Amino acid sequence: MNEKRAYLHTLVLPVRWSDMDALGHVNNAAYFSYLEQARVSWLASLKATSTLNPGGYGPVVVTAQCAFHKPIVYPATIEIHLYGGSPGKSSFDTFYEIRDVQEREKIYTTGSAKVVWVNHQTKKSVPIPDGIRRLLPEG
Repeated sequence: MNEKRAYLHTLVLPVRWSDMDALGHVNNAAYFSYLEQARVSWLASLKATSTLNPGGYGPVVVTAQCAFHKPIVYPATIEIHLYGGSPGKSSFDTFYEIRDVQEREKIYTTGSAKVVWVNHQTKKSVPIPDGIRRLLPEG
């Protein structure tokens, strides 16, 4: 890890049969749903789901990427570890590791997403809420 990161959350999920593709492993698009679910679960754990109100202020993902290290095959249970990077005024990077619950040293995927806090009505960025900023590492 080159950048300062703070641990934020872990989510455990069972892999669904419908996550699989014709090649017999989890479809690449499903990984982005896993990252999204971990992010939303983290916000819910902070009681910050009101920030997801489309009429108010909240997070928007502006970039996302995954590096696929090993295929996930059904049946499996995964854990998604979420980390936060140093914040700017209105944005911060999130980082992810998707691991096997039974073999925690097995990393299936690593990923990241840049989150920007916005006013959903004006479509302009706004400062990250202080409660979230306090959880992130100082630059």
